Amino acid sequence: MSETRLADLEVKCAHLEKMLADLSEVMWRQQQELDALKDGYRQVRERLKGDPGLVDASVTERPPHY
Repeated sequence: MSETRLADLEVKCAHLEKMLADLSEVMWRQQQELDALKDGYRQVRERLKGDPGLVDASVTERPPHY
């Protein structure tokens, strides 16, 4: 294998390693964001279970003094 070809392969390999590291970082950040969105969704869902009147005003319960 010629020196030029070997050098080209080494450069290509270095670029691919850098790209892999960048993609890994992006995926890590996206997973963090997805986890935060899941937690927020879970909190909203639990809140809506506790008070259905938040979504549909016709589903409100009568106050206890009636």
